[in-house]
Amino acid sequence: MKDLGAAKKILGMEIWRDRNAGLLYVSQKKYIEKLLQSFQMENSKPVSTPLATHFKLDVRTLPSTDEEKEYMNTFPYSSVVGSLMYAMVCTRPDLAHAVSVVSRFMSNPGKAHWEAVKWIMRYLKGTSNIRLVYGSNDIGCGLIGYADSDYGGDLVRRRSWTCSIFTLYGCAISWKATLQPTIALSTTKVKYMSLTEGIKEGIWLQGLIDSLGLNVQRRILYCDSQSVLYLAKNPVYHER
Repeated sequence: MKDLGAAKKILGMEIWRDRNAGLLYVSQKKYIEKLLQSFQMENSKPVSTPLATHFKLDVRTLPSTDEEKEYMNTFPYSSVVGSLMYAMVCTRPDLAHAVSVVSRFMSNPGKAHWEAVKWIMRYLKGTSNIRLVYGSNDIGCGLIGYADSDYGGDLVRRRSWTCSIFTLYGCAISWKATLQPTIALSTTKVKYMSLTEGIKEGIWLQGLIDSLGLNVQRRILYCDSQSVLYLAKNPVYHER
């Protein structure tokens, strides 16, 4: 076995260490640049958001005729979304919601969905330098999570999106954006369900941290709804 020294690149992720500052950086700049070149988007105009509000993506915008489906087959929709998903999973939590939205239409995308995917690539064009930073400058922070949701973001079934992110010592270690399985009738219920998913993820992460032998005393999950907090603290049975 040969010692190749400190890791500098693994699975498309670039690793850089600042020993003096005690920091470690993980990015996918070269991967993103290669992605943009592969799909002829390297000269596109950058945008400032992963997905703009004017995109109304649902099943009503799917191809309805054989001609439309044949036309959409000329675009590498699945390949692009898969590449974007890999970037999101590895180093880009800011892409979680946008990639989750466009990935729902991989089997039969329409023109609007393809435009949304190109928008995400344009966002990457302007943010390829974004990276994860891991260090020991915030040791007392512990395991901190944030859980939130929209309300009825699914335009057809009216289901809502649950989003969460967790940091350990101030560094992002887990993030996701998923559709809730049921339809909620109030913002309180939506955020309560989001808080529940966040707690489940936090418990799993705490088990992983314990198995690694790390002593993390502080564990907090933040939610931006007072009604949900009161509901969670109420020990009596309730429908929600």
